[in-house]
Amino acid sequence: MADYKAPLRDMRFVLNEVFEADKLWASLPGTQEVVDPETADAILEEAAKLIEQEVAPLNRESDEQGSTWNDGEVTSPEGFKEAYQAFCEGGWNGLGGNPAYGGMGMPKTLTAQVEEMLQSGSMSFGLAPMLTAGACLSLNAHGSDELKEKYLPNMYSGVWSGAMDLTEPHAGTDLGIIRTKAIENADGSYDITGTKIFITWGEHDMAENIIHLVLAKLPDAPAGPKGISLFLVPKIMVNEDGSLGERNSLSCGSIEKKMGIKASATCVMNFDNAKGWLVGEVNQGLACMFTMMNYERLVVGIQALGAAERSYQNAVEYARDRLQSRSPEGAKNPEKAADPIIVHPDVRRMLLSMRAQTEGARAFSTYVAKWLDITKFGGDADAKKTADAMVALLTPVAKAFISDKALEVTVTGQQIFGGHGFIREWGQEQLVRDVRITQIYEGANGIQAMDLMGRKVVANGGKFFDIFASEVQAFIDANGDDEAMAEFIEPLQSELSNLKSVTEEVIAEAQEDPNAVGAAANDYLHLFGFTAYAYMWAMMAKVALDNEGSADVDFYESKLKIARFFFQRQLPATRSLSVNILAGSDTLMSLDADLF
Repeated sequence: MADYKAPLRDMRFVLNEVFEADKLWASLPGTQEVVDPETADAILEEAAKLIEQEVAPLNRESDEQGSTWNDGEVTSPEGFKEAYQAFCEGGWNGLGGNPAYGGMGMPKTLTAQVEEMLQSGSMSFGLAPMLTAGACLSLNAHGSDELKEKYLPNMYSGVWSGAMDLTEPHAGTDLGIIRTKAIENADGSYDITGTKIFITWGEHDMAENIIHLVLAKLPDAPAGPKGISLFLVPKIMVNEDGSLGERNSLSCGSIEKKMGIKASATCVMNFDNAKGWLVGEVNQGLACMFTMMNYERLVVGIQALGAAERSYQNAVEYARDRLQSRSPEGAKNPEKAADPIIVHPDVRRMLLSMRAQTEGARAFSTYVAKWLDITKFGGDADAKKTADAMVALLTPVAKAFISDKALEVTVTGQQIFGGHGFIREWGQEQLVRDVRITQIYEGANGIQAMDLMGRKVVANGGKFFDIFASEVQAFIDANGDDEAMAEFIEPLQSELSNLKSVTEEVIAEAQEDPNAVGAAANDYLHLFGFTAYAYMWAMMAKVALDNEGSADVDFYESKLKIARFFFQRQLPATRSLSVNILAGSDTLMSLDADLF
């Protein structure tokens, strides 16, 4: 298996050339004094070194070993504790955290690149800082000053980690039916009782304390999602002076045996009158939780991108080395018994498919991160309102489309290895197993599609969609007279017009057919995703064309060739997706349930 190398050149291309992050950061009051291009470049370089040297080498053996559970205690795989300590000592755990409590305050456009490296290195390992960052987001946004001062500094430093406790055995997507109870005490604390499942790194040995954010209901809470509150429940109680006290009344009942991400502990957590403290307002738990959801769902897409990138790196190295048969054009290596398989058109199809999707995903995830930065750090109210709408619209696409396509990329990488891809020692089958969860957790992809189609498009009559469409149209108009860009602008215009037409059709259908949204949702999300990637690739092609005479000519020429591959060989998938959407719901709903 190839040694992981962080794709720094491509990250810099997307960050600095396509999205001009230096101008973005200089325009936002919240980032002007925090980051500049030199700082950002140093962060990328140092993160790459740490992850390449300390994290990535653990990925294969940690999958074989897994986390282990014994009498309520979880032991992480060999090397994880030391790598986690190195990661935290470098300040990486608080990279995007609030500087008032010890974080570095870096924008999402930058932290997204570090997150990709970390997830490429090891998804199982990367989940620990990912969950801590999510817990910190909610606590920072909704916690009292007292809670923030008491918990955030040690969470940002990594001395303590965080966990998000949402799901219960009977309640996954439908959190309104959770049964975990909270009873208020005279001192303002609460007793939390219930069972949570699928809690990533809910118990482990890498940090001194684990801070759980737990969804629960008060006895007089309204029914359904409007009655959910959020509570901070530490594994070990924290004394007034900040030192650790006695163990709280919570325990890990077991850890799951899983298809993938085996090195991470996926815990059953039991709370038995555990002491907790309210985060935010009573019955506003979901609102508090959704503060971090847009970030976490983007990071799930980035997780998938990380696995896809590593699959590509493995596959292209193998394709250069593996000798099988001769090139259709004649022997390329006549001195050897056969040519490397990279000479074969079908292997090139697979490699180009992987690269077009992976690099498109990197651009798109950074694009979504840009809108998150404007929302968080911007000073202009109208700009922030627009950014909020774009984040709402694009987040389900970033989570679901990237992860759906990343599974395809990892399977394609496995296919390039042939029989060796099915063998554990090469690591390709692990990437297939690991990436599969990204389509499921943080809201299964079918739910993401329903959210996009139902809430973000149909419910507001396409208002959010119109903002996105107007931006793409402005890019088309600005480049419409550039003959060199015609091969990208013309199909992009066609795809945008088609997406507009399909969107209008579904909005209209939904007024008459209650099943219209559900019937269209999955195909619509993929149609949107392909169109968004076409916009990304057109922007990348524009930069490449503007740099044709530069010293780095091979890099930019490669970008143009991959862009052409995407437009010619992948974008036409939108035709069948459009037909599916416009077919409506009749054939889905006509078969009686008893006949399935």
